Amino acid sequence: MQLPAGTFVDDDVVRTANPGGSHPVVLVCEHASFRIPPQFHDLGLRSEALTSHIAWDPGAMETAQALSGLLDAPLVYSTVSRLVYDCNRPPESNAAMPAKSEIYSVPGNSDLSADDRQLRADTYYRPFEKRIGEVLEEHGSGAVLVTLHSFTPVYNGVSRDVEIGVLHDTDARLADAMLQVAGGFDIRRNEPYGPGDGVTHTLRRHALARGLLNVMIEIRNDLVATPEQCAAMASRLADWLNAALVDLQQPQARETAK
Repeated sequence: MQLPAGTFVDDDVVRTANPGGSHPVVLVCEHASFRIPPQFHDLGLRSEALTSHIAWDPGAMETAQALSGLLDAPLVYSTVSRLVYDCNRPPESNAAMPAKSEIYSVPGNSDLSADDRQLRADTYYRPFEKRIGEVLEEHGSGAVLVTLHSFTPVYNGVSRDVEIGVLHDTDARLADAMLQVAGGFDIRRNEPYGPGDGVTHTLRRHALARGLLNVMIEIRNDLVATPEQCAAMASRLADWLNAALVDLQQPQARETAK
């Protein structure tokens, strides 16, 4: 039985869905869950914050699951809230364990000692990055890293018109190809975030270091608010990714796109 989005019933900190997937794409969802393990006592947050966008990326995991099925691609995802540890940030980043997120202070992350930070990194970040590396190595030199995120339509009181962001770091090959084939939405390069915001950490850590094609996809979360919307978005993304990879002469994607 598929669990409700954002919830998990055990202490696994990272999971892999469809590990034997045949597609060159390896999907990653760093902010799949709002789960805060009980020892953190909700990080001192008020109830309305615990399932809000500051704790996870609503709609991202459901979209990633649907995309994994459509492509037959493995999906690596975290099962803990980004407030416990943001797996898209290195341990030395203040944003890895934020003391404040948008309008919310996070009491459980204030005044963390170096030992506290190290323990969280060792418990939540290291297993996550290790799993991504393992799956990429299993896929070999033809692997393609795609990370999925969602963003809120209003942030700090400012409305966002962009609907889908196609993000990249110094390697723009896949982003360029996707932007050539994608349509039907307000789609922008490196919006609403970009490399200067630190959001391309997973791409840098795992794809740039291996010379792999890569892209980060940001979806405005009002477009993936229902299962039907998530399925429809996954279908669009599958088409765009396959078309982009065909243009980049990835043979497995060509077979999938037929």
